[in-house]
Amino acid sequence: MKHLLFFLFLIISLQVNAQEKRDATLTGFVYDKETGEALIGATVLIDGTTTGASTNHSGFFSIPGVRDDRVSLVVRYFGYITQIIPLKVNFNTSNQEIIYLVPDAIEFEEIVVTGKKTGTAQEMFEEPVSNVELTGQAIRKLPQLLESDLMRSLQTLPGVVPLSDYSSQLYIRGGTPDQNLYLVDGADVYNPEHAFGLFSTFNTESIKNVTLSKGGFGAKYGGRLSSVLDITNLDGNRYKTTGTSTVSLLAAKATIQTPLGSWGSLSGSFRRTYLDLIRATSESLKEDIPDYYFYDGTLKLFADINSNNKLTLSFFSSRDDLRYRFNEKSDDSDGINYNWGNRTFSLKWTTLFNASIFADFWITTSRFDSDLKTLQITEVDKNKMSDISMKANLEWLVSPKWDLLFGIEQKFIKPDYSYEFDGGLVHVQGNRSHQSAYSQVTYRPHNRWVLEAGLRIDRFLSDANFTEISPRYAIKYKLDDTQNLKLAGGIYRQYLHRVPRFFVGDIWVSTDKNIKPSKSIHTIASYEKWLDAGFSFQTELFYKTYTNLNSFNQFIATDLESDGVDDEGRTLYTNTRNLFDVGNGNSKGFELMLKKDGGIVTGWAAYTYSVTKWEIDGINQNNEYNPRHDRTHVANLVLNTELDKLWDLLWKGNVQKRKNRWLMSLNFVYSSGQPITTPNSVYLSGGTPDAGNDGVTGDGGNISFSLYPSDINSARLPAYIRTDISVTRELTYEKFTLSPYVQIFNLFNRKNIWFVTYEDDSKETGQIKPKYEKVTMFPLLPTIGVTITF
Repeated sequence: MKHLLFFLFLIISLQVNAQEKRDATLTGFVYDKETGEALIGATVLIDGTTTGASTNHSGFFSIPGVRDDRVSLVVRYFGYITQIIPLKVNFNTSNQEIIYLVPDAIEFEEIVVTGKKTGTAQEMFEEPVSNVELTGQAIRKLPQLLESDLMRSLQTLPGVVPLSDYSSQLYIRGGTPDQNLYLVDGADVYNPEHAFGLFSTFNTESIKNVTLSKGGFGAKYGGRLSSVLDITNLDGNRYKTTGTSTVSLLAAKATIQTPLGSWGSLSGSFRRTYLDLIRATSESLKEDIPDYYFYDGTLKLFADINSNNKLTLSFFSSRDDLRYRFNEKSDDSDGINYNWGNRTFSLKWTTLFNASIFADFWITTSRFDSDLKTLQITEVDKNKMSDISMKANLEWLVSPKWDLLFGIEQKFIKPDYSYEFDGGLVHVQGNRSHQSAYSQVTYRPHNRWVLEAGLRIDRFLSDANFTEISPRYAIKYKLDDTQNLKLAGGIYRQYLHRVPRFFVGDIWVSTDKNIKPSKSIHTIASYEKWLDAGFSFQTELFYKTYTNLNSFNQFIATDLESDGVDDEGRTLYTNTRNLFDVGNGNSKGFELMLKKDGGIVTGWAAYTYSVTKWEIDGINQNNEYNPRHDRTHVANLVLNTELDKLWDLLWKGNVQKRKNRWLMSLNFVYSSGQPITTPNSVYLSGGTPDAGNDGVTGDGGNISFSLYPSDINSARLPAYIRTDISVTRELTYEKFTLSPYVQIFNLFNRKNIWFVTYEDDSKETGQIKPKYEKVTMFPLLPTIGVTITF
């Protein structure tokens, strides 16, 4: 490894020495002029060329190798007016520019500006493979189930599917939710679900930017097999106090942003449901509404120390609380008390060492915990996951042709699960250490080529130690000014594994002497085309393999091995033996996406073809099968429009500006049905000699009805089809904006099937034949609410 790094630095040094000494580097930050928020992913180009850069999470950019005395920077960001900034280049001093972009209501005529082929095609070229970026505003536009929800919004993207209407979890390109890395301001989040998975814990009002990598991500990220969801919350308005407040049928939420003198800003948000408060007003409601609520909140402080140093402190917390009695009228009724939640903290120092070296340093903590108690029976279930991390990430923009990224990370992880029951105790815990180092080099031999090579080294320490190397790569080629080809892939590893549970929070366990690390290999190819009038087209092919895929052992109760007894005489279980069935798998498919940015109508149409196969030891007679989340065909259509402007264009031929607006969003999804296991045969047993000849109608003894299954998941439910719509009236007043809205989930009330149950119908029909019942998901669900922005 040392020889490799030496060789890498030697090549870069030779390349740097070959540069003319007169070269200059242009650096700077891009901000929102109205709020002072850093703009993530803004494009900064030297006018008339394809030379430029994109801003990172701090709004920073750097363009090395500038040789002209005078240049003009073209700065673009969707939803903002494009700026052209003339500059005189200094070759003996730094060239740092602070650039402010002005937000603009997206007008139809803007296509002429934002639709320039050179700029937008270059932006597509700069994007990593399988990378999607969304702003909080774009997420909030989409129709939702009762509440605006980040995870459900991401389920409208190609390659991303849910398990059902009752789940906000993300299954990305055949991967399972535990294979996704969730980050909030740099801190890991475990089990990010409210209401038993119905909603995610992320309040969209506090989100500034979301980056989703569906695969093929670089060496900077590790520890998960499938994807990365990186969430950046609002820093806060630098110039004035602003806020939003929303009341829906489910919850109330508020977000406040305020400046802190001239040196910083503060942003905070809070959301809480209030069904429990309504329940408390009436005794009759207590029988129909459970005593349940959830809340979440964020607090973030941004300090602008000087032009080269920034500091952010971010805090996130969520909690669910359920108190349920089987008989509310009886004080002695059995029931449960169950609460769970997440808490994260991150401290980030961003520093610019010089015009070419940019660095982020983090200290983060994360904790998930759940506590379940039964009232009459002595059973206590406690589940904790703690994570303390320190990490550093440095970007060195060596020359116009070479970039170098490198970093290190140290994580201290402690999964801790205990379950107390009569006569026994399950207690699985351990202190784990996960150490990582990575490096990634980017080489641009020509303005049409970008080559990236990365290497990540992971060392995981438990009761068994693992050291593994994971290479990554990416290749980009620009066919012409409107078309790009991309290829990316690598090896990805995972050391934390999820034990899924119905109703209660999932358990996390770590790799140890009984559980091997999981491994996945990604290969992704992409073609992109920038079209006229704000349209773009993208297709991606992907193939992903899994090794040491862990599937929870459904018969763990019979396979548990005890470790003796404790001091109280209880049988003790402290090991992870037989916890998982292990196997391999693969996912393959392709995605098509036609996207429209700018203009009166925006959105996307997408289609995904995907096949996922698992082969798990001891399951399905060791034959391949499709897991429950597999979807062969998925089609998505998302449309956003201003009805006033659409009416003007269609009926008047010109668009008029209005103070108040009608906004509409539409979401349509079609997907193949879920795989299910159906009965292959039915048999009866336990009949007595005096039973009837058919073994059914006699008056004799008890007859047992049993089903023998077919191959696992060899059949499928009917197709899933759903349409959602949202209409908002935006009323602008002198000091605030009032936005009442109506949303309808499942507009046409389609009865999508969740699962099928089978029962013995022989006594009624006289035939040995099962009776099945279809259990459907959400019907048509309307909701109303209002948002106030000031």
